[in-house]
Order: sequence, then C-alpha cells, then structure tokens
Amino acid sequence: MDVSFEQLKSMVVFAQVIEQGNFSQAAKKMGLSRAVVSYHIKKLETQLEVKLLNRSTRSIHFTEAGKAYYQACKVISEQASLANQQMLNMKNEPEGLIKLSCPVNAGLQTIVPALNEFKNLYPKISLDVSLTDEVVHVINQGIDLAIRGAPLVDSGLHATKLCQLTTCLCGSARYFEQHGRPTTPTELGQHQWVIYQPQPKILTLAKGTRSYSIELSGSVSTNNAAARTAFVEGGHGIGRIPTYDAWPKIQQGSLEAILTDYQLKDITIYGVFPPGAAKSKRVRLLIDFLKAYFVQQTNQLSPKIR
Repeated sequence: MDVSFEQLKSMVVFAQVIEQGNFSQAAKKMGLSRAVVSYHIKKLETQLEVKLLNRSTRSIHFTEAGKAYYQACKVISEQASLANQQMLNMKNEPEGLIKLSCPVNAGLQTIVPALNEFKNLYPKISLDVSLTDEVVHVINQGIDLAIRGAPLVDSGLHATKLCQLTTCLCGSARYFEQHGRPTTPTELGQHQWVIYQPQPKILTLAKGTRSYSIELSGSVSTNNAAARTAFVEGGHGIGRIPTYDAWPKIQQGSLEAILTDYQLKDITIYGVFPPGAAKSKRVRLLIDFLKAYFVQQTNQLSPKIR
C-alpha cells in the first residue's frame, strides 16, 4: 500500500499521542488543536481498518495492533527530527531553542551566571530556563537539559558530570550563643538542624581513616535550598550548605563554619538529557561550555574554608 503525505503526518501525530499519553498533550506539543489530533487518529484507523487505541474519558491505551504500529511511527518521527537536527548542525552559527531545568538556588547562583556568558557567545540560541526544586519529567516536559545534584534514576535518559561542589557545616552566632558550638562530630547529634529534604538525614563526616555518621533532627525542614540557608542564618539550627552559598555569608558574618577540619562528601552536579538531545549541536555546545565554565569557577564555587 502506498503511503500518502497526509498519512505520514497522521503517523507522526499517532507517535506523539502515545508518547505524550493523551490527545491534549500531543496537540499542545505539536501546536495543533485536539480535534485535529483526533481526526488524524480516526483517519488512520479507517485507512488501516484496525483499532489502534482504546479510549476512556481519562486515559488511552494502545491495542496490540497500535503497539506494533507505534514502533514504525516512532522511527519515522525520530528520523524526521534527526534530519532537521542535522540541517541545524550544519549551519555556521548555532541557533534554535534549548529548554533547561535546574534547581532554584543553585540555578540563580551558578547556572544563570553561566548561561549569561553562554548567551553572549551564541546570541542566536534561545533559552527557556525553568527554575524548580522539583524533579521534572525530562521527556514528557520536552526538556533538553536538566541540571541535577543526584545520580541518574530515570530510565531512558543520559547523564554527564558537570562539576563537583563542596559543602560545609554552618550556623549563626545567635544559635551558637544559645546552644553552644560543637567541636566534635559526636556532638552534632545533640543539636538542632535545619533539614533540607532532598538530602538524607544521616550526615557522614571523615577525618583521616575515621568516619562518623550522625542522625540529624530539627524542628525546621524545607525542600528549598535558599530557605534552608535563611533558616540557618535566622538561628534555627545548623545546616549543611554548599560552599558557594555559605562563603559570602561567612565573610559578612551572618554564618559561621564549624568542624572545618573534617571532610564532607562533595555534591556532584549532573547534566541530564534525553537520547535525542545528544545529537543536538546546541545542547552539546551548552554541556561543553558548562563543564569548562565550572572548571574556571572552581575557586569561587568551592573556596577553602578554614
């Protein structure tokens, strides 16, 4: 059976419906109306004389025939995207859109300054930067690159190490005046902590060949890094804070570092991206730029606190 141009378009639409999970999201992704998406699916089923999807008011599920047909449609969709990407990569000056997601505090203090310089180097590349402390669904939300401070857990994604950041233990003068200043790791378990929810409540310190594990507890917890630092400055407990965030406040006197002769595990910052993004020249440029940028900024991001 010959395949018309219109059927090829319907096949791409069908692939998007499966990948996005419903007609509305597929329509949004492709810039079409929901009615147009529905038209293409119905037309495919009529032409093929087979049911591709089982629909309910809230969800869709592909049939066995739909599952098999999707594999072919996916290849066509991916090949079309790859062809477009190859043409973009051939241009002398890179251009196009990069959708990027990163944590709020780390984004404002480390990623946004880097993106400012990147944008100056590549003015034709557009940036759509989302700052959120939630772990976004990279593929569903069309993210080209997500900055994360944790190992990769999403199946089907790729990750590359961008840099490592040091952390330090800090409290305010007010807190230490009221509760005392811990001088050994074992004393840390007796203190109030500002709990940062993405991190484990077990703190591990090391000195030489010895290591110490401390269970943390406190009356304040938050999922936002900037809020964590503000609560520590406010005297509500001790916090483990990235050095780039703590150092300016230590210099200003609003925070004081403790147990600086003990080592804490560094935070590894990853760039996470879907497989297709690896073929994008502009995404590769950004990843390479961020790696080089963080190497240059090492002393500023992780100063030695003693």
